[in-house]
Amino acid sequence: MKIAIIYASFNEQIVKNLLKGALQFLKEEKIDKKNIKIIEVPGVFEIPLMCKKLTKTKKYDGIITLGCIIKGQTEHYDMLCQTVTDSLMQIMLEYELPIIFEILMVHDIKYAIARTSLKNWNENKGYTGARTLLEVIRNK
Repeated sequence: MKIAIIYASFNEQIVKNLLKGALQFLKEEKIDKKNIKIIEVPGVFEIPLMCKKLTKTKKYDGIITLGCIIKGQTEHYDMLCQTVTDSLMQIMLEYELPIIFEILMVHDIKYAIARTSLKNWNENKGYTGARTLLEVIRNK
């Protein structure tokens, strides 16, 4: 099984915890590290392009996307949330490849922190996202 993880480095500590969670679950499932490709992009806006590039290679059984958008005082939040969501859904349906969406969209950093626990893996969205991906792949 080959898995790709694309993560946005913006809001770095939150996203690093998501990545740790995803890798923890894959380790528990004994997915060999050599079968996991990890790609960093600057922000969530770049995730769909990288997803499409990886999908076209037909090398992966699924992709996990990780990022964090925190609402500010502009409409930037709304535009990013909608654009990234729609783009990833379109790629997933076009290529019929599971793309797990674990891009946190929160109004306050405290909500992001609550979803990236390193003490209780079931509260870490990276961990649960990796679990979801394997469930989808195994049910193909």
